[in-house]
Amino acid sequence: MKTVRVLIVDDHRLFRSGVRAELGPSIQVIGEAEDVESAVKAIAELEPDVVLLDVHMPGGGGQEVLRRVLGSGSQVRFLALSVSDAAEDVIGVIRGGARGYVTKTISGTELTDAITRVSEGDAVFSPRLAGFVLDAFASTEAPPIDPELDSLTQREREVLRLIARGYAYKEIAKELFISVKTVETHVSSVLRKLQLSNRHELSRWATARRLV
Repeated sequence: MKTVRVLIVDDHRLFRSGVRAELGPSIQVIGEAEDVESAVKAIAELEPDVVLLDVHMPGGGGQEVLRRVLGSGSQVRFLALSVSDAAEDVIGVIRGGARGYVTKTISGTELTDAITRVSEGDAVFSPRLAGFVLDAFASTEAPPIDPELDSLTQREREVLRLIARGYAYKEIAKELFISVKTVETHVSSVLRKLQLSNRHELSRWATARRLV
């Protein structure tokens, strides 16, 4: 069985360690990176077969890594691994050049298989996400601009979606690997930017824009 050399790019050290522990023997983790700059540098130095890429992280996120690495002519293959299952995130990284997109609910066995398939040239998606990609590439129309949504940071969007799905602050903190205090800060910022009063209004706002 061919061993696939993998670089893990994620801004949470604990999560990177967890991924290492879950991957099968056919995967060799040759390095880690925690932000855009360290990812671009590590890819150039280590030349992995597959980069396991987080979508949201410091320095511009996964799309910036894709732009800089693939723009230089590199043939490395990328598999996005993210807590987000939002259509705009999926479409953004696939248009940027990633070969697949799976969510962090994936099992170790499934992730090992996904990495192997991407290394062989296949495109791999979590089942629910495949429809986003098909719909996006079947349409030639650009997505409508939403100034209110664009005013939110990627992390604020993640918190907003989980709030709209009924998650408690503690559950959001656990899901995103951040503190409850940080969740509260993001919620306050979202409420201010959208000029809303409470989490119920946030839920209605997100549902109306099909972000849930």
